[in-house]
Amino acid sequence: MSDTIKHECGLAFIRLKQPIEYYHQKYGTALYGLQKMQLLLQKQRNRGQDGAGIATIKLDPKPGTRYISRKRSNSTTALSDIFNEAYKYFHDLPEDKLADGPWLKDNLPYTGEVLLGHLRYGTHGINSIESVHPFLRLNNWITRNLVLAGNFNLTNVTELFEELLSFGQHPKEQSDTVTVMEKIGHFLDDEVQKLFTWYKAEGFENEEITNLISHKLDVKRLLQRASRKFDGGYVMAGIMGHGDAFILRDPGSIRPAFYYEDDEVVAMASERPALQTTFNINIGKIKELKGGHALIVKKNGKVSEEMILHSEGRTACSFERIYFSRGSDKDIYLERKALGIKLAPKILEEIEYDLENTLFSFIPNTAEVAFYGMMEGVHNEVDAIKKERILKLGDKITKEELDSIFRMKPRMEKVAIKDAKMRTFIADDSLRGNMVSHVYDVTYGLVRNGIDTLVVIDDSIVRGTTLKNSIIQILSTLKPKKIIIVSSAPQIRYPDCYGIDMSKMKNFVAFKALVALLEEHGKEDLLEETYEKCKLELAKETGPLTNPVQELYNEFTYQEVSNKICEIITPPNIKPEIKIIYQTVEDLNIACPNHLGDWYFSGNYPTLGGMKTVNQAFINFIENIDARAYT
Repeated sequence: MSDTIKHECGLAFIRLKQPIEYYHQKYGTALYGLQKMQLLLQKQRNRGQDGAGIATIKLDPKPGTRYISRKRSNSTTALSDIFNEAYKYFHDLPEDKLADGPWLKDNLPYTGEVLLGHLRYGTHGINSIESVHPFLRLNNWITRNLVLAGNFNLTNVTELFEELLSFGQHPKEQSDTVTVMEKIGHFLDDEVQKLFTWYKAEGFENEEITNLISHKLDVKRLLQRASRKFDGGYVMAGIMGHGDAFILRDPGSIRPAFYYEDDEVVAMASERPALQTTFNINIGKIKELKGGHALIVKKNGKVSEEMILHSEGRTACSFERIYFSRGSDKDIYLERKALGIKLAPKILEEIEYDLENTLFSFIPNTAEVAFYGMMEGVHNEVDAIKKERILKLGDKITKEELDSIFRMKPRMEKVAIKDAKMRTFIADDSLRGNMVSHVYDVTYGLVRNGIDTLVVIDDSIVRGTTLKNSIIQILSTLKPKKIIIVSSAPQIRYPDCYGIDMSKMKNFVAFKALVALLEEHGKEDLLEETYEKCKLELAKETGPLTNPVQELYNEFTYQEVSNKICEIITPPNIKPEIKIIYQTVEDLNIACPNHLGDWYFSGNYPTLGGMKTVNQAFINFIENIDARAYT
């Protein structure tokens, strides 16, 4: 993606089923869990730039000993920092101590059987250390301690916060992470207290009751009570102090979650290939956690997948497939290729099948797989043309004609190169502008000046600023006759509220194009009408909401919006002609049939909170409020 956007975080969980000494005997290390957690996070580091954290819990600790260990970092080297800190406790130990699992567990941190890891992409706010997961909710009662981390955005934090106040709580801040932790913590306290009261009446001593609670705690009921009003996209993982653990996924399966279990471990990750690599297993052994379900791992090692919330249908995030997840997942790789294949006919029409004077390339690095698909699609179309021409000639074909037919083949080269040294993490657009134009280099001499059309594919276009301020200008130095920008994603028209940093409608180049078209056609009054409709939608007390902004887009064809986007992103004084070809929503859904969460493109949100967000985002635009559209 040429436009920098931040997105959902990465999550990892490991529960060791065997004693620590087992792993030393079999794998030669008593730090098996810590090493596997490091690899799980390393293989998902594309999901975290702003921070990383780990936490471990020891089962059946001796009273008075520390059994929860946590390390977080928000530095640019966060992942290496946290593990360097964890491993420093073991650097100078003699071999006999490193081999002594029980001694390590009794005496050193990060030797617990339950591990939770997190990689953070901060979508909003300050990336302080206090914002880095995992979070802790501490209590002297071991069963009331809670460690929480997640990949989530909730759209109704204000509502949930008010509910906490009604419980009599006084949360330290109004963020979705703290609110979720306190909500789950409240019902954890309640479930523990109910069990304590029950067993106390039966005549059990306090120490006996604590042990009974750790075995009898109903995690399923706890999660059902706590998550009843959650609205958003989420995968959240928690560990109770005594060792029960859970991973909860939203009912629409918006955010991804996969897990693996054998007689040695239970492991969960946000991306399937991370599990495949870490545990050297094939894809068939990995399961996807179902929407609205929780993977519950009890202290005694029992594992179950339980339905917590009813699912109205799967609306898994399509952006995961287009861009966010690593393409090393087999299905994602094939889907990204399919996105490229779908675009081939439109591209050939635009270049009028003039392959001799066209050069195909891509914007590195995430568009590379879609580029392979695009080229496969072009080859397929060209092969069909060749076949038709050969069949028409029949037995009258000559060698010269055959040579002419087979010379019809696409040219492809890597003309754009991403300069990793120029990567900037500056969030302020005004400051980033001075640097962004130098993020890409080009390969000179491949494009014939004034003759070739240059076709380059990007995976998506959000704001269009990098295209305008950098890519098109750099590509124009190659002096092509024409530049065609191809997007493997459809036009991004609507905000996200489920974990991606795209919450302000005014930033989208597609929305800017819509407003420009309305003004050009004398339809500015429709903006005010839509504004009033959005306010009426938000005023509704019951019933489903609609998205009035969709009606605005219906005023123009898809191609009209694309053409206006092209005008907006074309820098002044650029000599080559510029064209844009977008993927359609229909072809996106065909290419990614199991991930139909396409609200960014279609405006069809899967939750009430999403519909509230799009209405509020439009109101914010009209009122010139520079804030995200959900709280």
